[in-house]
Amino acid sequence: MNHNAPLSAPPRRTRGIVLLGLAILGVASAAFVVRRPLMMSAPMCMAGRWHGCLDTFNGVVLITLVALPLAALVAWALARRRRAAGVTSAWRMSLAEVGMVHGTVPFVWMTMMPGAGAGTVPGRVSLVPLRDLLTMGPLGIVGNLLIFAALGFFAPMRFTASASVPRILALGAGCSVLVETAQYVLRLDRVSSVDDVLVNATGAVLAALASRRWWRTTAEAPSDQPRPVPAPAG
Repeated sequence: MNHNAPLSAPPRRTRGIVLLGLAILGVASAAFVVRRPLMMSAPMCMAGRWHGCLDTFNGVVLITLVALPLAALVAWALARRRRAAGVTSAWRMSLAEVGMVHGTVPFVWMTMMPGAGAGTVPGRVSLVPLRDLLTMGPLGIVGNLLIFAALGFFAPMRFTASASVPRILALGAGCSVLVETAQYVLRLDRVSSVDDVLVNATGAVLAALASRRWWRTTAEAPSDQPRPVPAPAG
């Protein structure tokens, strides 16, 4: 027997189901751990109020979790449309697109939330590397690592041009610079720090390394091109 032969369809499908189940279990476990803080924002979110829902971390996390079924439905619809058009890697492309948006927008939204002195205090900048890491704390560091983690995880799977660690590092750093610049220009009472850029870019790279097995072969296959239709014989 050839032990080096690629996995057949059933084992691949089983592995995909297992990974999906683990992802759902992880999300459910995280929601269980933070259920009490999330429920504090639930009445405001259900009433459609901005204050107490979309202007709080708990409210944004709650909306993100509630929107997971909708995100899955959008990914399914995109994949079905692409498969009907004969596009290769339809599911991978659709999941990557939805994952980038659904996993990045909430974190950027929380990062752009104004502080108590927004609009009144001048913008603050910290350009000394590694100086602010001590004041971030473990929770702040983990949060900064997650801001562009979804982008780093899914971008190389969707876009061949970004399928390398240096390019993901540049992408994460560039997006982080845009966020820090917006915080300063809009005077959101936040410190625009070079350490935020470093940690955000590091999170994108670590996430890209975690998904490397899925995007290493992306460059070898066409991404958005339909499958060629064989010419009729004779």
